[in-house]
Amino acid sequence: MIKQKGDSMNKIDDGVKNRLLKFLMKDKIGIRRSLLRLFSEVKSCNTVEIYDYLIKQGFHVNYRAVSSMVGQMHSRLGILSFYLTNEHNVYTIKEDYLNIVNMVLIPFSSFDSISRHA
Repeated sequence: MIKQKGDSMNKIDDGVKNRLLKFLMKDKIGIRRSLLRLFSEVKSCNTVEIYDYLIKQGFHVNYRAVSSMVGQMHSRLGILSFYLTNEHNVYTIKEDYLNIVNMVLIPFSSFDSISRHA
């Protein structure tokens, strides 16, 4: 069997997609979905900005929980990169995974409109 150049990249993409779907299926209140949507829109933000965004979205979370969740997205999902500043970690969605994140969020968009009207 001859492997094509894109075969390994497709496997990586499928792995990321599956991890994202599992990550979102465990999202009981929509916070993970909201966080992914934030990264797909602004591409880069620090932990304080993420915390403020989630509070404004109506989630009752503390700063440490937000930091932990974003760290999990970085280490387990592999879709974020980060760098340190003097004060906070700055997280950026990896360009290679932006389309996958947007694609995975599409089926969950109907949940957003239902929950906003409930």
